[in-house]
Amino acid sequence: MSHLTKFLTSSLLFSLLIISTNAATFEIRNNCPYTVWAAASPGGGRRLDRGQTWYLNVPAGTSMARIWGRTNCNFDGSGRGRCQTGDCTGGLECKGWGVPPNTLAEYALNQFGNLDFYDISLVDGFNIPMEFSPTSSGGSGKCQALLCTADINGQCPNELRAPGGCNNPCTVFKTNEYCCTNGQGSCGPTYFSRFFKDRCPTSYSYPQDDPSSTFTCPGGTNYRVIFCPWGSPHFPLEMVEEQRAE
Repeated sequence: MSHLTKFLTSSLLFSLLIISTNAATFEIRNNCPYTVWAAASPGGGRRLDRGQTWYLNVPAGTSMARIWGRTNCNFDGSGRGRCQTGDCTGGLECKGWGVPPNTLAEYALNQFGNLDFYDISLVDGFNIPMEFSPTSSGGSGKCQALLCTADINGQCPNELRAPGGCNNPCTVFKTNEYCCTNGQGSCGPTYFSRFFKDRCPTSYSYPQDDPSSTFTCPGGTNYRVIFCPWGSPHFPLEMVEEQRAE
């Protein structure tokens, strides 16, 4: 074997080792008193009854990724069907992003400075209370547990109400004031964004809500996403009743 071949082989093995070391595992757990159909991009989808967990391994360097929960779904034996909130292309296995309203856990792994960037976003509205937290890096400073557990569905302004959730104003009004479509600095907080921010201070409330809503952990951190973490408000009785009737 030539010196060049040995070097290339060693470099490849080292790169694979780094990638393997820095890959992240996401523990996705449903604590809700009803079934949640978890969705991930990348990752697909999984039905989670109360107390069930889905472990998702995500490659290092993955970006523009998200995890969310779908509610009131009905799928046939081939995995085709629809959900009231968070539906994605009409399938159990998601191939794209979900339809609002849906609470989002967003992340990008091993980015600038080998940091993971992560957040809870309400830019697509809210459907399920959520925790998004690191499990392997100390959990302090900008690497900390994020919670959005307020009764947003129950307190949702009339203009934003939707079946099973609460829309973000961009979804409803589709203007730059709420969607920031004209670029950086073209929008700011609004009455509706403050509704979300007051209830979930560490979550994105509108597209340019970066300073108080983006968090970082060292590359190689593992994470946990919990639907309905302890301390969440009571849930609509009809969702529990629908679950019992399945």
